[in-house]
Amino acid sequence: MIETSPSDVRVAGLFCYPVKSFRAVSLDAAHIATTGVTHDRQWMVVDTRTSPERFVTQREAPALATVSAIIDGDSLLLSCAPLAELRVSAPPSHALRRVKVWGSELIALDAGDEAAAWIGRVLDAPPHRYRLVKFHPEQRRECSARYAGDSGAHTFFADGYPLLLANASSLDALNSRMGRIAGHAMPMNRFRPNLVLAGLPAWDEDHVETVAIGEVLVRLVKPCVRCEITTTHQDSGARLSDEPLATLARFRNNPDLGGVTFGWNAVVLREGTVKLGDACAVEYRF
Repeated sequence: MIETSPSDVRVAGLFCYPVKSFRAVSLDAAHIATTGVTHDRQWMVVDTRTSPERFVTQREAPALATVSAIIDGDSLLLSCAPLAELRVSAPPSHALRRVKVWGSELIALDAGDEAAAWIGRVLDAPPHRYRLVKFHPEQRRECSARYAGDSGAHTFFADGYPLLLANASSLDALNSRMGRIAGHAMPMNRFRPNLVLAGLPAWDEDHVETVAIGEVLVRLVKPCVRCEITTTHQDSGARLSDEPLATLARFRNNPDLGGVTFGWNAVVLREGTVKLGDACAVEYRF
């Protein structure tokens, strides 16, 4: 391993997504557990027309980008103009639903009819077509051992891994290749990371083994294959172009993974608290 100086790289962004595919919550500090940032993707929307009920994201419902969700004690506060804010209480233990996230079939807790109707209004759908569910505390969703190895990594409703790490310099390099879209550089929120590092050379994340941030230690295990969510404006839910996918396809295509990549999925080897500005010690793979 080759280690950079801890002063070279710092935490420049820290984000949580309490509800899968809803708007990011920017944090100044967060506890990083084995499952990732506390509360990250602990809730999600499912489609009742499938059995088990399949997860719903901005891929098929880009309007989810317009919804904010904030954890307030045991409750979830949902807001989306022009709807009235909705407080969702923790679901009762008997409100069970069979759900599916990619290849994982799970039992989740249903948040009730009022939340379902509210989500239906956001998505302009019948009131019970979609349900809001919470991860069942007695479930454990293991990460793929092919990439996570024997780390014991598990997660809630994230696509596959506890953390998504992105490099600010790589975004700058991508924007240089891409030019400006409607006069603006592509923002990092299109890639929906949990951790953003600054001070790391562009694309060096492809060669990083671990990142230590104080007591926290994470291992990068798999490049993140990107989808049409990256083309979705994270304030309006609009899709106005095929960027950044079109530019990424010219130099970031990974045939082994079947798509273009930006950022890395990571597992948590050592838990702890991370704050904006924290110094990072980076170890590279040989």
